[in-house]
Amino acid sequence: MTNDDSTVDVIVIGGGTGGYSTALRASALGLSVLLAERDKVGGTCLHRGCIPSKAMLHAAELVDGIAEARERWGVRASVESVDWAALTATRDDIVSRNHKGVEGHLEHAGVRVVCSGARLTGPRSVRTDDGREFTAVRGIVLATGSRPRTLPGLEPDGRTVVTSDDALFAPGLPASVVVLGGGAIGVEYASFHRSMGAEVTLVEAADRLVPLEDADVSRHLARGLKKRGVDVQTGARLEGAVVEGGVVRAAVRTARGELRELTAERLLVAVGRVPVTDGLDLAAAGLVTDGRGFVEPADWSRLETAVPGIHVVGDLLPPPSPGLAHASFAEGLLVAETLAGVSTVPVDYAAVPRVTYSAPQTAAVGLTEEQARASAYDVVVNSMPLTAVAKGMVHGQGGTVKVVAERGGRVLGVHLVGPHVSEMIAESQLIVGWDAEPGDVARHVHAHPTLSEAVGEAFLTLSGRGLHQQ
Repeated sequence: MTNDDSTVDVIVIGGGTGGYSTALRASALGLSVLLAERDKVGGTCLHRGCIPSKAMLHAAELVDGIAEARERWGVRASVESVDWAALTATRDDIVSRNHKGVEGHLEHAGVRVVCSGARLTGPRSVRTDDGREFTAVRGIVLATGSRPRTLPGLEPDGRTVVTSDDALFAPGLPASVVVLGGGAIGVEYASFHRSMGAEVTLVEAADRLVPLEDADVSRHLARGLKKRGVDVQTGARLEGAVVEGGVVRAAVRTARGELRELTAERLLVAVGRVPVTDGLDLAAAGLVTDGRGFVEPADWSRLETAVPGIHVVGDLLPPPSPGLAHASFAEGLLVAETLAGVSTVPVDYAAVPRVTYSAPQTAAVGLTEEQARASAYDVVVNSMPLTAVAKGMVHGQGGTVKVVAERGGRVLGVHLVGPHVSEMIAESQLIVGWDAEPGDVARHVHAHPTLSEAVGEAFLTLSGRGLHQQ
């Protein structure tokens, strides 16, 4: 901070994962930083998304584990009931402790946090909602994130019609749910509610779930959810919905053209997210959004817009940025180091892992088989079921490892589905990110017995050294 406390090196608008990671790294590099956040630092990920939802999914995993203990292992246990108040209290405590941790990190780093929204007044200046003016010497970082997409004529009420932002905070556990949207968020919420005993219908307009993932992952995921009793409807569209008498009546056109009338206590809309730029006054700095509402960088290597000194991180970025919290961390580090004049490298979006925390879980990094073939690679593929290794049999939930590689060359993508695969993807991130070849990976020994042995075996087989070739 200069002697004039209205002038700083860097101004960050938005305190989610992208914003506070930018602020922390910039401060560590000796820059004075002002962070403006109108809500709570931590953003959607900490308060309404990643952290609370994974806490709830852990509780769902415990419920499923009790059922497995009884039905498969002879452990005479049962779930008497779910204490919703106690469950949500634990979730909220986890969120609160993380929130205090982020606040503490920012304070310790010397980041000045202004609890207010901010709008651009020029390429180096902003005005907060309470009328204060601030100037950035080095640059401004836009990190205002995204919000759930809603449907015209179907406004969320936080109780019967909910979005992913408020689904966790709706009152109690519904006995029946229609989840609209079969991407990662919709699949996770469908999985959670099914674990908690609800009748769940999952409606996805595309011809398969998680349509951005490999087709084999989608197939295994749908099979696993159906086995658990989720009514999966792909290639289906919502034609209308009304709330009557505390329930939702939804009309869904199935892939076969049939019109199904669904009645549920809750309709959860998970049809994507849209960037939040309202209130930023982008035009005051000479910026515009693209046709989808994103702020496009002119230089992806620096995440810098067409206006020099204004950078973008997180959900405001269009693809190839994946709109994932861990990608925004990397983007924040990149921008902070760029503003500090430190040599850095662009974010390798091909090596950013993607995870769906449902039961079964999915995890992937790199190109799908379809993408690799569309890019004119001479592709070789190998798949290994998790049950090919002993630990996979112990878990008894099926699943698979799929490796996509260039013939005679590097690994292009790794795709996992099954139990705990979210904890197995880091190895594959390094494999793809470091351009490893199957033979390079096959030389490394995996611990026995572990699920990760299936990853090792997939690479052994692909390099012609497999012990359990199908």
